[in-house]
Amino acid sequence: MREIVFDTETTGLDPQSGDRLVEIGCIEMVHRVPTGAVFHAYFNPERSMPPEAEAVHGLSSAFLADKPLFAQHAAELLAFLGDAPLVAHNAGFDFGFLNAELALCNLPPVDRSRMVDTVAIARRKHPGAKLSLDALCSRYGIDRSHRVRHGALLDAELLAQLYVELMGGRQIGLELTAEAPVSQAPAALPVAAAAPRGLRPPRPHAPSADELSRHAAFVGKISDAIWLR
Repeated sequence: MREIVFDTETTGLDPQSGDRLVEIGCIEMVHRVPTGAVFHAYFNPERSMPPEAEAVHGLSSAFLADKPLFAQHAAELLAFLGDAPLVAHNAGFDFGFLNAELALCNLPPVDRSRMVDTVAIARRKHPGAKLSLDALCSRYGIDRSHRVRHGALLDAELLAQLYVELMGGRQIGLELTAEAPVSQAPAALPVAAAAPRGLRPPRPHAPSADELSRHAAFVGKISDAIWLR
């Protein structure tokens, strides 16, 4: 099963009020194992970056000024997403911005039936617990020491690890499937054919006369033998 884990960075919280998507990072997984295929891009939002948003992800207006518009990579992004389920943390937020950008390109939205929200999964598994990406990474022992600021690709990589844990851990990759796995152990080397061996003569197993005599003497000493009743 192919799935895409993704994250976005934006200029704010509400695409309906003019906020724009400025970064997207996508990780391809097959049978919940990363394949190594990624899609990552920065976009010029065609507006200034609010200081409070820049404080979260560190993406300044100057940095984004020479980046392409979302429309320039929309087709490439949609091709990468394909028809796979899309996994995100607080997925409604990311879907809202992704579909708002697609609308600006006069492209149809991504169907929300494809949305897999790890916040909702975590809430069912850990009711009452903190559900931020940082808190859940700490709960599951996922190293996030290199996460100084939010970043779409880095957060997608962390989320891919968290998603595997939320769905049952690494053993899920051992499920039997008719499809070829993404990675598998090397095939066993063929065993060399054994050299033909000649037949050995049969070993004697019949008791000798001496053994029969000693056995009869021993049995004769048994009183009230069950086989004599």
